[in-house]
Amino acid sequence: MDKRELGRFKKRLLKDRADILGGVDKITEETLKKSQRDASGDLSGYTFHMADMATDNYDREFSLGIADNERETLRKIDDALRRVGDNTYGKCLSCGKRIAKKRLMAVCHAEYCKKCQEKEEAQNEE
Repeated sequence: MDKRELGRFKKRLLKDRADILGGVDKITEETLKKSQRDASGDLSGYTFHMADMATDNYDREFSLGIADNERETLRKIDDALRRVGDNTYGKCLSCGKRIAKKRLMAVCHAEYCKKCQEKEEAQNEE
């Protein structure tokens, strides 16, 4: 991979990283900084119905799960940026072969070639 292509991938990785960070920050702020009453929009002094509380708790858990998944993607992007810096970007972490450019265009933080990714997924299913 030449320097120009590497630069384009680095730019895309940095953009993806910034976009995800903004989303994670927003999810975290909206989820954790609101009280139960603020989240429900209820400004009265009445107590909450248990079903409403359960729904609010589910929504919070769901949002935090999304944020957690996004943090894992951030970790992969940071690893990819490190590999750009040490000239190993685009090489499969398992077999060492080049990752197809089509795959990198689709998933710029890909760690494995298609064949090794399929093996990883099969192992994780077991």
